[in-house]
Amino acid sequence: MSAPQFRSLRPVRPARPEDESALGELDRATWSTLHAVQPRPTPPYEPFFDDLHPPGDYLVAEAVTGAGDVLTAGYLRLGRPTPLACNAHVRQIQGLAVAGWARRHGVARALLRAAYAEARRRGAGRITLRVLGHNTAARTLYEAEGFAVEGVLPGEFFLGGRYVDDVLMGRSLTAGAPEDRPPGPADTPDGVQTGPKRSQSAG
Repeated sequence: MSAPQFRSLRPVRPARPEDESALGELDRATWSTLHAVQPRPTPPYEPFFDDLHPPGDYLVAEAVTGAGDVLTAGYLRLGRPTPLACNAHVRQIQGLAVAGWARRHGVARALLRAAYAEARRRGAGRITLRVLGHNTAARTLYEAEGFAVEGVLPGEFFLGGRYVDDVLMGRSLTAGAPEDRPPGPADTPDGVQTGPKRSQSAG
């Protein structure tokens, strides 16, 4: 069966319990050592949502296809890096996935910008993430979105026969940030991921 043809992106929305099946399929379909540190998922698959991963932690991007269908194009998980009260002003991107057929259409950037808005709504003034050092496309996007490298754990993971750095990135959520300009298709490199939600919190 041929891949869907991307036509337009719908507004990013909060996840709902009924998204579980589509998000689980997307999570498995996008697994790669480019962004995942856990082994490839195998049956029987764990539920996508559970007590530690409730629907309220996720944002969902949907796209209209050339056939007029509305399909799940991507998701982002937004959480707290720690449960500490002194860290409550920070939110962390703990998973981002975009379907292969929906890449290079601004999906990842739309999810990021929806995450900034949601983080601000929750009272955050800062947002962070972790991305694998060899995930060049994701790092390029994050840098364009105002994230800066704030730390590197050299050779933290052994993936695909080589050691890979764990790169820590962050940015402020104050006004005048890069999201003030509209996204475009060229802004989203191929293969941008920060890892399926059960694979790691980094990309």
